Amino acid sequence: MRDHQIYDPEVETRPVSEQFALDRESYRRQVAYLMANSEFYQRKFSEAGFDTPEKIGELDDIAALPFTEKDEIRASQANFPPFGNHVAAEPDELVRIFSTSGTTGVPCYLGLTKNDLEMYATNVARGYSAAGFKRGQRLVVGFNAGPFVAGAVYYGFDKMGCSVIPVGTGNTERMVTAIQRLGATGVSCTPSYGLYLIDWCREQGIDTRSLGLQNMITAGEPGGGDPLVRKAISDAFGCTVRESMGIGDISLSVWAEDAAENGMNFMARGFAHVELIDPISGAPIPWENGAQGELVYTALQREAMPLFRFRSRDHVVVTMEDNATGRTGARIRCIGRTDDMLIVRGVNLFPTAVRSVMESFQNEVSGIFSIRPNEVGVLQTPPLPVVVEVAHGMSTDNQVLAKRIKDEIKARLLVTTDVRLVPHGSLPRETYKTKLVDYSEVAA
Repeated sequence: MRDHQIYDPEVETRPVSEQFALDRESYRRQVAYLMANSEFYQRKFSEAGFDTPEKIGELDDIAALPFTEKDEIRASQANFPPFGNHVAAEPDELVRIFSTSGTTGVPCYLGLTKNDLEMYATNVARGYSAAGFKRGQRLVVGFNAGPFVAGAVYYGFDKMGCSVIPVGTGNTERMVTAIQRLGATGVSCTPSYGLYLIDWCREQGIDTRSLGLQNMITAGEPGGGDPLVRKAISDAFGCTVRESMGIGDISLSVWAEDAAENGMNFMARGFAHVELIDPISGAPIPWENGAQGELVYTALQREAMPLFRFRSRDHVVVTMEDNATGRTGARIRCIGRTDDMLIVRGVNLFPTAVRSVMESFQNEVSGIFSIRPNEVGVLQTPPLPVVVEVAHGMSTDNQVLAKRIKDEIKARLLVTTDVRLVPHGSLPRETYKTKLVDYSEVAA
């Protein structure tokens, strides 16, 4: 199954050992660059006892060095506005300045030089080519090309030669009209939006198969690789569904799925080094088949805001099986964010794991659910309330189904729940990202 849609064949099929040897050289240059240009890392490394590039050492020694946390980046920009003292390029070299959504009220700014932007675009081109998008293909894009870094995806499409129809979030009618009138066959959006689009078409009396979609790539949140979500979208539109995952501070499309459909490949090779760690102890975890841990990234060729051992909080499971497409290295599935994890009587629970259980009931539930904790915080007392939406046309007066779901969650996830069934369409359909944990019912 050799994949002919490999954007960078030499890079994407390179043996891992050869790539690591090249990365060692890039690492030395990046460390020297940081120590010469980044006040943030000059101080951070010195305080940790690594005040020269020689003391920092080689890429093989990276696990001895401190992590960088997102809160440190926020503090850097708060204390040294507007870009922070972690910026390592002159302000007039920044060709794009994106921002976060600013959930705390103050956005974080992400500056990119021309070379940085080219790197983001290359990773998008690698990832979306792997997912099946082709030169000349018309595709609609459900990510906003405005202030947020997701908009950088458009530069990758330019490299691929796709015919791009920007739509963004919040206007499904415009998206569907563009697909119908312009003959677009590809869609890029969040998995939540893919599910939303199914119900929107049903409400408008539009046959989803009539749209003629060939492929959809999902990003922005976990879920595109979940069998239940994937089957729902694929069955509705008759298209292939593959997923991609990035992290704004590092790159878009750091990982992307190809025709093998057994996890996402590392698309940022050469531009970043990735580690797998224990999220509690921070200790490194070997890249072995079935391993689980948190991803940590180090930039290797970054100019404006290079990050070193940056904790992603993305928790993944690893596949090391050979890839029939010819791509080499580890593949991953993201099973949730460490930040979203709940602990129910000593058992760690990622909300996305509940969705994996729903696959066993795919003809009876819609796949949309909501965890409704009784208390704020990570620690939860069982039974954990879970609201499950039934499939279209199914009754909510089915205690046998509720008990079967409850028993399956207990058997597979070791968590006791209180499952409540609600009518199809009663849980919100999100046009961007879905919050799987809702604290609105916590007693005041």
